[in-house]
Amino acid sequence: MARISRPMAAEPTGTVTNMDERSGPSHEPSLRIFWDERLTSYDFGAEHPMNPLRVELTMALAREFGVLDAPGVTVEGFEPADDDLLRLVHDPAYIDAVRAERPDPARGLGLTDNPVFSGMHDASALVAGATVAAARAVWEGTATHAANIAGGLHHAMRGAASGFCVYNDPAIAIAWLLEQGATKVAYVDVDVHHGDGVQAAFYDDPRVLTISLHESPQTLFPGTGLPQDTGAEGTAVNVALPAGTDDRLWLRAFDGVVPPLLREFAPQVLVTQQGCDSHDLDPLAHLRLSVDGQRAAYRALHRLAHETAGGRWVLVGGGGYALVQVVPRAWTHLLAEAAERPIDPATITPPTWQNYVRDRTGARAPERMTDGEDVEVWTWAGGYDPAHPVDRAVMATRRAVFPEHGLDPMH
Repeated sequence: MARISRPMAAEPTGTVTNMDERSGPSHEPSLRIFWDERLTSYDFGAEHPMNPLRVELTMALAREFGVLDAPGVTVEGFEPADDDLLRLVHDPAYIDAVRAERPDPARGLGLTDNPVFSGMHDASALVAGATVAAARAVWEGTATHAANIAGGLHHAMRGAASGFCVYNDPAIAIAWLLEQGATKVAYVDVDVHHGDGVQAAFYDDPRVLTISLHESPQTLFPGTGLPQDTGAEGTAVNVALPAGTDDRLWLRAFDGVVPPLLREFAPQVLVTQQGCDSHDLDPLAHLRLSVDGQRAAYRALHRLAHETAGGRWVLVGGGGYALVQVVPRAWTHLLAEAAERPIDPATITPPTWQNYVRDRTGARAPERMTDGEDVEVWTWAGGYDPAHPVDRAVMATRRAVFPEHGLDPMH
């Protein structure tokens, strides 16, 4: 889809804060990263945007920075999700169709977005298994934070593949948590696309709060995620942002919706999906975030996990199709943040990694961990500006769901 350029109204007034000056968590790190080289077998083919190279390059960069070897961090294997786990979210007939590896347009299989590939079931079950392992580690207390950077396949529906997603690993992990006795799980999705599959799985379940910040359905797939789609007791929350939204305005929208709802909901576990396709370079969408803005979002989510969920944080990847320039840097920042070993954005990327990128892709790797943006955010405390399209989008969401949570949308 061609990039859309729209004039934006003047930036809203409010408190200006340098995100790096905000105090972050100061807790002993405990992060388990679930990884297996076989996760790169989730592969729709060389011409498909969802190239597993992005995950490979991310793990290589995180390893070069020492994130995987930091104190309190372990990298562990896991078992693929079996059919009992998959059935927590998906129809048995759909699982059988995936295993059969034949085109089935009624179930979304064999279409352009979701071409059938050899080993599709096994690869998809492996992704789901890693995210469930992360949820188990956090729920059982063997780690405070747990990650599956290859996960975040948030579009898959109960009986159909959608949007490059075969099995909905975050939904399966949340359903597993509910099976274990969790009564409040919050899911925050910062992918540029609406987290429709996770929302659909729990739309009528007030135990699960789903919050999705995404580009407006008027300009982007999947065409859903309007503020008035509020689910059971206001627990489906959608912030539909106009094309062209940049770091400061995106972070303002986040500040206006996510912290107050998480504080009020008080989840036992926070699950977050960090699709980085909100970046200005992403070829499939039209927001204008930088790696620096995305890093600020990860920092905010980390802080909120400690503030609202006792630190219990399950984090997964998601979309992101600028395979070399964006995804590895964004998700290495994510893992470093979760490890409480944040990387200075001005840091030069390791020459060994730059050489690895050149050898694997022929492309020139980014030289620094920053896009050079000095990220500031206008906090919502400054007040609502009805003339600004981002403020209108945020207020539409606040009016739709805040009263259900006992919150005043105007304050």
